[in-house]
Amino acid sequence: MGFIQEYLFNNFEPSRTSVRIPVVTLIPLVAFGYTFLNSEDATSFLRKRIRARKKMSSSPFNNEALDLVCRLENVQGIVDALTSVKWKKLQDAVIELSEHGIVLIVEETGCLQAKVYLKRELFVSYEYTAEGRPRFGLSLGLFIDCLNMFSTAVEIRYPGSDMQLILKSVGSQYACAYAEIRTRIPETISWDCDFEPTGGVPVTFTIKSAGLKEAIDDLEWPGSSIQIILNPDPPTVTFRGDGHGDLQIDLPYFPNSDLFMAFQCRHPVSFRYKYKFLQATTANFPNNVIKDNRGSKLTIGRGGMLKVQHLVTVAKSGSHNEYRGYQQPGRIAYIEFYLKPEEEESIHDS
Repeated sequence: MGFIQEYLFNNFEPSRTSVRIPVVTLIPLVAFGYTFLNSEDATSFLRKRIRARKKMSSSPFNNEALDLVCRLENVQGIVDALTSVKWKKLQDAVIELSEHGIVLIVEETGCLQAKVYLKRELFVSYEYTAEGRPRFGLSLGLFIDCLNMFSTAVEIRYPGSDMQLILKSVGSQYACAYAEIRTRIPETISWDCDFEPTGGVPVTFTIKSAGLKEAIDDLEWPGSSIQIILNPDPPTVTFRGDGHGDLQIDLPYFPNSDLFMAFQCRHPVSFRYKYKFLQATTANFPNNVIKDNRGSKLTIGRGGMLKVQHLVTVAKSGSHNEYRGYQQPGRIAYIEFYLKPEEEESIHDS
């Protein structure tokens, strides 16, 4: 009897289901609500589950049993960052843990991918003891809703005895909120965005976030396909939409302008993108991004891959230097979107 079958034979609980599954012949393997694409994934997962249960048997809050224990003083900034990559109601996410912080990844049909980088400096404390980089899937909407329940500092722990993500309020002597989010093995491995610059000089521009959102929102009327054109002479960014109608938005670049912060393009570049994916990059901007009017950086890579980068303030109380109005770099969450083009239009030499 193999390791998986032996574990299930010793740990299977008939009360959880009305049908006993013959695990020896089950492909793909399903156990306790988890689906495994192959026996190696299942073996790795079940070994981790056994270790977690043994270590957690004495106390569910035994730090030695956990891969990660971290604490946030204020969840609002994290909620803003996660909400910015939630473009539909039911959306799954993959979370990757490391000694450097937490990365949350969401994607859509292999055409759009978004990543939220939460560096360890964003947390009041960050204790990481895992080997390698554990990854697990969960519901993004559920994760955001659970975080929104906490009005005080929150502690995040992983894994629980059943590989769940645990959230617990701290710092209040009157009440304690507690939540467990069931995790799962990601059904697919996130696609490699394979972002490479076009030649030696990147094709990129940095624009005020509010201005970018306004331009993309205006393109909703034609919808369908949006063409992004960069011209070096004169320096101009053009958004052109066609579908139900035609609309063209020209944004000329001038040094020290109120709209652009940077522009770099040596050759004319033109690619098309689906509007619904382009809109997703700005549809859920947090209020602090619009209020601070930070710059959003757009870069077109080889083959037309579009990278859109935003910065979201994740500040704890008293972290601002009010005298200088300066925000510490460690209190910033980085958000990246990657969009594949519909088709390559042109990249001309000058």
